[in-house]
This record gives sequence, structure tokens and C-alpha cells, in this order.
Amino acid sequence: MLMGIKKQEQARQDQINQEISRIKLPRGREVIGIVEQRLGGSRMYVRCLDGKKRICRIPGRMKRKLWVRENDIVIVEPWEYDNEKGDILLKYRPTQVEWLKHNGKLKGIEEAEEF
Repeated sequence: MLMGIKKQEQARQDQINQEISRIKLPRGREVIGIVEQRLGGSRMYVRCLDGKKRICRIPGRMKRKLWVRENDIVIVEPWEYDNEKGDILLKYRPTQVEWLKHNGKLKGIEEAEEF
């Protein structure tokens, strides 16, 4: 019984380490943002690290997979023809957010949370 508990703990720790090792960082036009308010219809206000506040949506292929709430950290891809809107590509998990904060990738968000 005790051996089974240790194996479960080891498996859980391995899963956390594996999750952290595969963190997707923004590429190209993508930016990191924090969800401020849900508007309904898979749309929400997101405050991005580039200083803009965008109305973002969850694309149809991800609606069932991606459950986003207020104060979640996400990756946003701005639209080409309208920079005030964008698509949410990914939601970071809590362990991934801690890793990003520890490595200095979320400095703008930490300042914004003080307000």
C-alpha cells in the first residue's frame, strides 16, 4: 500500500515536470494576455502584454477543449486586418504560469495585477 502511494506521487511529479518542459511561448505576432471579462458567445476582453485591450474569441475547433475564465493567462493571436480583435490559441495551466513568472516572461502582467 505504501509503495503504491510513492509511485503515485512520483508519477504526479513526473507529469508536472513534463508539463513544464513543454511550455509554448508566443511566436511571431502572438502575445501573452490576461482574461479580464467574459462577454458570452466564446468572446472575452483580454489585456495583452503589448498594452492593448482586445476582444478575443475562442476559435470553433477549440470551443469544447478550451475552458477559459477570468484572470487566466492565455496566448492571443491578433487578427491581421483588425488589431483590436484576436483569437485565443492556448491557456496556460497554473504550474506553467509559475514557471513563466519565475523566468521573467510575465513582468507586464505582474504590474497590471497591482491595480
